[in-house]
Amino acid sequence: QPQLVESGGGSVQAGGSLILSCAVSGISVDIYSRYCMAWFRQTPGNEREAVAVIYRGGGVSYPPVSVRGRFTISKINDKMSLFLRMKSLNPEDSAMYYCAADPGCSPYYRASDFTYWGQGTQVTVSS
Repeated sequence: QPQLVESGGGSVQAGGSLILSCAVSGISVDIYSRYCMAWFRQTPGNEREAVAVIYRGGGVSYPPVSVRGRFTISKINDKMSLFLRMKSLNPEDSAMYYCAADPGCSPYYRASDFTYWGQGTQVTVSS
């Protein structure tokens, strides 16, 4: 089964940018290319929220209106990597960000629809 490791989190001021990365290992490139991948975020006491999803065909979705136009998800199949470019960050974006993967592609954006998870990387945005 795949292992997912996130990196790139940190502390930034409001208006700043960050790029999160997720390195996937333990599976073949062919299998990875067929996975649906996503970025979720979670704050204490709240459920994990999908912020960006990329489907095996390359289509993307950004469920929260608040991130549209500011967040961009991308993947490089032959590097088995997933990225989340975030710009114009604000304090409400502060959260633990998780990379998630699943061989299925649910039309929903629930955490329960994703089987494999990384350990998370913290993003803190100060005003």
